[in-house]
Amino acid sequence: MEVREMPVQDRPRERLSLLGPAYLTDKELLSVLIGSGIRGKGVGALAEEVLHLLDITNYKIDFRALKQVTGLGTARAALISAAMEFCRRIYRPAHYKIAFPRDVLPVVRHYSERRQEHFLCLSLNGAQEVLAKRVVSVGLLNKTMVHPREVFADPITDRAASIICAHNHPSRNVYPSQEDRDVTFMLKKAGDILGIKLLDHVIFSDKDYFSFQEQGEL
Repeated sequence: MEVREMPVQDRPRERLSLLGPAYLTDKELLSVLIGSGIRGKGVGALAEEVLHLLDITNYKIDFRALKQVTGLGTARAALISAAMEFCRRIYRPAHYKIAFPRDVLPVVRHYSERRQEHFLCLSLNGAQEVLAKRVVSVGLLNKTMVHPREVFADPITDRAASIICAHNHPSRNVYPSQEDRDVTFMLKKAGDILGIKLLDHVIFSDKDYFSFQEQGEL
């Protein structure tokens, strides 16, 4: 649905004015930044395309790449690039401490709106403070998409003491599948060998979560 076809109270700008930015989805926030769509591509579709590019590049997409997105152009690409760099400077997950499984949720829950599963890895130091958060893969969770070498490559560089993995279930059913369990135990074994402990694997939606550690399965 195009923004102009939405009830006024459901439009991103109006929702931001009424509720504040914290209540908007990532797509809605990008829609506010982009402002409007082009012929054949509404602002929502444009925001979703940009959001997908940000996800698959771990937010490392630059101004020149954004500029290539049909419908953005120089001004909008510059606005998004500037907003990303500003946020990067004033907010980082670094030093956010994970004491309980539920502490993971503020760091990852905005991914619950994604239509595909996003597998995330948090690098932690010895005090269980977050050093970095990264998207490892996008798509159905399986052993091919989530291989130990992909999961542990960056934590090794981070000199992480441990990691926490998390992924969203677009179905909102957070109960783990057998594939979820197989991937979890595979990563646990790899972490034991590497000396970077897998502390938890959290499956989450916008309403609920499942923690392997909390349920005694890790």
